[in-house]
Amino acid sequence: MNTTINGHAALPSALDSPWQAAQNHSRYLRQLLASRPEIAAWLDEHVVLPVGARQLCDFLAQEAPGSEESLKRALRRLRQRVMATLIVRDIAGVAPLSEVVESMTQLADVTTNFALDFVHRQLSELFGEPLDSRGQPQRLLVIGMGKLGGRELNVSSDVDYIFVYPEEGQTSGRRRIDNYDFFLRLGKRLIGALGEPTGDGQVFRVDMRLRPNGDSGALVGSLGSLENYFITQGREWERYAWIKARVMNEGVNLQPEWVDGLQEICRPFVFRKYLDFGAINAMRELHAQIRREVARKDMAEHIKLGPGGIREIEFIAQVFQLIRGGREPALQARPTLQILALLAERRLLPADSERELAVAYEFLRRLEHRLQYVNDAQTHRLPTGDDERLQIARSLGFADWSALLTVLDTHRSAVGRHFEQVFSDPEEGRHPLAALWDGPVGGDDPLERLSTLGFRQPQAMLERLQGFRQSSRYLQLPASNRERLDALGPRLIDAAAATPMPDATWQRGLDFLATISRRGAYLALLQQYPQVLMKLAELIGSSSWAADYLTRHPILLDELLDSRIFDVAIDWQDFQKGLQARLAQHRDDTEREMDILRETHHAQVFHFLAQDMAGMHSVEHLADRLSELADIMVQTTMDLCWQKLRQRHPHPERSPCFAVIAYGKLGGKELGFASDLDLVYLHDDPEPGAGELYARLGQRMSTWMSTQTSAGTLFEVDLRLRPNGDAGMLVCPIQAFRDYQLQHAWVWEHQALTRARFCAGDPAVGEQFEAIRVEILRRPHDLNRLREEVLSMRKRMLDQHASRSEEDFDIKHDRGGLIDVEFIVQYLILGHAHAHPRLCGNLGNLALLGMAAELGLIPGDLAAGTRSAYRDFRRMQHALRLNAGRRARVERASVARRIDAVRALWQAVFGIS
Repeated sequence: MNTTINGHAALPSALDSPWQAAQNHSRYLRQLLASRPEIAAWLDEHVVLPVGARQLCDFLAQEAPGSEESLKRALRRLRQRVMATLIVRDIAGVAPLSEVVESMTQLADVTTNFALDFVHRQLSELFGEPLDSRGQPQRLLVIGMGKLGGRELNVSSDVDYIFVYPEEGQTSGRRRIDNYDFFLRLGKRLIGALGEPTGDGQVFRVDMRLRPNGDSGALVGSLGSLENYFITQGREWERYAWIKARVMNEGVNLQPEWVDGLQEICRPFVFRKYLDFGAINAMRELHAQIRREVARKDMAEHIKLGPGGIREIEFIAQVFQLIRGGREPALQARPTLQILALLAERRLLPADSERELAVAYEFLRRLEHRLQYVNDAQTHRLPTGDDERLQIARSLGFADWSALLTVLDTHRSAVGRHFEQVFSDPEEGRHPLAALWDGPVGGDDPLERLSTLGFRQPQAMLERLQGFRQSSRYLQLPASNRERLDALGPRLIDAAAATPMPDATWQRGLDFLATISRRGAYLALLQQYPQVLMKLAELIGSSSWAADYLTRHPILLDELLDSRIFDVAIDWQDFQKGLQARLAQHRDDTEREMDILRETHHAQVFHFLAQDMAGMHSVEHLADRLSELADIMVQTTMDLCWQKLRQRHPHPERSPCFAVIAYGKLGGKELGFASDLDLVYLHDDPEPGAGELYARLGQRMSTWMSTQTSAGTLFEVDLRLRPNGDAGMLVCPIQAFRDYQLQHAWVWEHQALTRARFCAGDPAVGEQFEAIRVEILRRPHDLNRLREEVLSMRKRMLDQHASRSEEDFDIKHDRGGLIDVEFIVQYLILGHAHAHPRLCGNLGNLALLGMAAELGLIPGDLAAGTRSAYRDFRRMQHALRLNAGRRARVERASVARRIDAVRALWQAVFGIS
């Protein structure tokens, strides 16, 4: 039965001797206790709880070595005690994997730093301190790589180091030497202190082969030389190696700027700013090399490097880190299990897959330790002898080897399956349609083949393809890009043929491929994930607007891999938290903040677009979602801009007394995919100079939203609906806004006010605006004069925008269209809200028409017909704009019944047809 001490699992009290089972398993432990009886006393005192860093430091402090020989002896004696403790606790079943790897990592950190400090003091007494250009002492940065960097060290592991010092110079002593010579001596002595075999063994075997240029490279190097190496010679496999890199002596006599400088050098080398799908091919080749080596050395049963082994789990985690770590800093974490959990959280890896991989990883690592405990040997091979197999099986709680092997094979099979899903090569074999892409393009066979596939204009298609393949754009591509493009071309033909309009899909798809042809990461994504190419074809085949949107923002291709893209339910609070978290990582970097706003908005719009193409939204529901998204982006933009201006306010700790008022489509929550934002800025702040400060805020907000950056634009912003239009103040005091609306505004401005609303900023100012809005809308009007004003404005709009065609009908602008419905509703509100306050609600035209009918202001049957027509018109307009640009026109005869319904209500309300 297990007991607990201070929250930690203690040893089973039923054991006659707490380390008897461990001795039965570990030959190394038996020999250690026989030759070092004092370790038994250590176990009596320390085995009940995990060994912590303080105990390790206390032991070394008590040893107080005065020479390199005594240093080596103290470090090795400490290692013996830690190993004995871990073997006993692990075999007894009270030390989880996390404790074992953390204890070994702490041992590495403590011994490395203790030895580093000891040797540095010795050398500085001889040569003085190594100085930088400012005359300040420097220290060596010891970078732990691999499992050491990830705090996942196994119990008989090597330690992989890289040694870097801040900058060149000389030491300060009477016997001056170059900094390079000082740190070279330091590195060599550190390696000897830890890795040189003595009568007490080793602390760790030290491997320096991951340093720049490997065994042929310098043992130590400056930050500058490391940066130059990454720029000129850094290889893909080194990016993988540096993922887990960790400065082991950070905070121990190191200046923060040294560590920051190292990060600034390493991060862009390892983690690209773009989505680096090309990393998959590089890691696939690296893994293929490992497998060839495994096969050559007959290592199929190697639980680290063999099929379904530990390395394949690490590769799965790390390839996602290389692909996405530059854009998602959370994925720059080091521990494998943490990365797997993050991938599942972000739905980059199915939750079931993450669980299978995590369970397999823990099992394989525990088995790894059982193998290594036997002789304290760095082995990953399964035993061949029956007695050894039974011993390993029983140490893990299995009755026999067969039972263990069944579970092991299940885990390895699962890991192999998931590895193949991530790393399988989609380009195996020649695509059946490759001949159509490669040419020659003459003769009847290609035409017949394309016709059979469903293309209606095969000749035009082949001519376009020939023109593309002979263009300078194609011929001047880097060879790797052209190879990827040639692999994708036949797949695009195949994917286009599967859509309802193959010719249009093909045309748009080829335009898209031409646009991204110089961006190898996107080509690699489409090449690696054929399902994304299929989804791409479906999307662009359904909508020319979607094709244009993707062409402008090809980074959105990645969204097609996100299983959440068809999640209709959205947690806006969670969305905002995620956005704020991304922004927080780039605080005060204006360019990056602007790009994050655009990338986040574009990605969510793209989700809505994909859902819309799949028929998952009504037009009204989609408009609500787009409007809510816009509100969040406007509010976030305001918050970011205010952070950069608030110190100019007399009370910078306060929130701004500033409100953003949405008019038009956003105000009425009828926003479409390409809608502009009609905004008005108000403030209510009596502080001197507040007006000028808020004018800067408003100008900055408009600039932030409408400026073209590398990530595109956020919104086009129209501010002309503010009081006095372009001649008016950019940000209007709330009282001046009220005075203008009461005394100077035109009727059309009051019409616009019917669907204006507070969308961002200070809610108190928003409440004041709403009170003014209701006050204005409820003012009694002379109905005849109001009617004349509304009809006059409608005529001006007809003169400017109507189609003037007997056959075509402009759904928005023509008589009997959407604007007629909007004008009817606005007239009813302005004419009757003084008697019926409910009409002031910004509820949308459909709801307000129904309300007007309930109040007896319009006939119920005419209201119902107009509501139906309005709903149909909006749906048609939406569909047409997704394929035919900004003007939405249809054959007049096809919508005659709907036109008549709207005209009938117009006649009833205004008395004219």
